Amino acid sequence: MNPKVDWFFDKASKWQGEFKHLRTLILECELTEELKWGVPCYTFSNSNIVLIHGFKDYCAILFHKGALLTDSEKILLQQTQNVQSARQIRFTSLQQIIELESTIKDYLLEAIQVEKMGLKVELKKTFNMPEELLTQLEQNPALEAAFSALTPGRQRGYLLYFSAPKQAKTRVLRVEKYTEQILEGRGLDDE
Repeated sequence: MNPKVDWFFDKASKWQGEFKHLRTLILECELTEELKWGVPCYTFSNSNIVLIHGFKDYCAILFHKGALLTDSEKILLQQTQNVQSARQIRFTSLQQIIELESTIKDYLLEAIQVEKMGLKVELKKTFNMPEELLTQLEQNPALEAAFSALTPGRQRGYLLYFSAPKQAKTRVLRVEKYTEQILEGRGLDDE
């Protein structure tokens, strides 16, 4: 257990009991506990394996390379159609976690094996560059350089956000609004 992560498990939460049980279960698989993205993340040889997070209607564990797992019990969920690699197992009660303990451990051990074997998820390039962003990048070399320097995940976040509106003027406004943030090397949701 990493003391830097204790606060997450000690704070009042609807899922406090579920979080603590998942923590114990995951640590039994000899993963390293860290704090990433404000939630407990468990690593093997410095590679992310699984994290614990909670939402209004459920709590979950998220396997970073879940798309590569066998999922023999058909319990892994893709959060949205745009998520290519990660998969969740969702829980709505402590009892549900207890009933799935051996399955969860099997999935954790398989995820560790996937990492040991060096397997990677082949990401599909499914994001189109909106015309409004393309125009701005062509007109502003500094913006083009800054956008290219962003991580693939940050680029994807912007592409999804900029492409969403039906009206061109809304897409233009979005690009203009976030130009400074891109120039600063920050992602869409970075503070």
